[in-house]
Amino acid sequence: MTVQKPRIAIIIGSTREHRFAGKPAQWMLEQVQAHGAFDVELVDLKDYDLPLFNEAASNLYAPSQSPAAIKWQQKLEQFDGYIFVVAEYNHSITGALKNALDQAYTQWMRKPMAAIGYGGVGAARAIEHLRTIGVELQMVPLRNAVHIAAGSFMQVHPMGEDGEMASIEPFIKPASDAMLDELLWWANATMAARRMDKAA
Repeated sequence: MTVQKPRIAIIIGSTREHRFAGKPAQWMLEQVQAHGAFDVELVDLKDYDLPLFNEAASNLYAPSQSPAAIKWQQKLEQFDGYIFVVAEYNHSITGALKNALDQAYTQWMRKPMAAIGYGGVGAARAIEHLRTIGVELQMVPLRNAVHIAAGSFMQVHPMGEDGEMASIEPFIKPASDAMLDELLWWANATMAARRMDKAA
């Protein structure tokens, strides 16, 4: 029997022109590819130009009307789990990421979500907020996450040393490896459960 690899989206959660997100997103993509157990794709919120949420209700209760939201939902439907690239704005996630989360519901349900965050405290507060949102969307938030914090953050950020991600890899790769192993377990578990639901 052929085992289907989980399809994972790495979602870049910042749309700011001078964002830092591309650098950790590319590093995370390389880690997932090297892990070998997933099919993976970078998904950039910049490519979707989502309006502010203005639907009658969540698409759990009523179909969305915005063509941009429907396009976004169709993209999300292709995946079995998600890794969010998280910037911390004022102790939380970006407005763009919150809006993108709100623009879907059924596509998120019963799938695992992981995160790589960056900033002074490694986006720890933003990732905690993301986890609580994920619970409400009936996702499976993982315990493990990658936090690029403090000295490591300034080592790779353009306002610091602007070094290569490889220069901080010894500090963040163990967390990435643990997160991906956990993501694989939950992706396989939830894929099997969704298959059973569909068959029933």
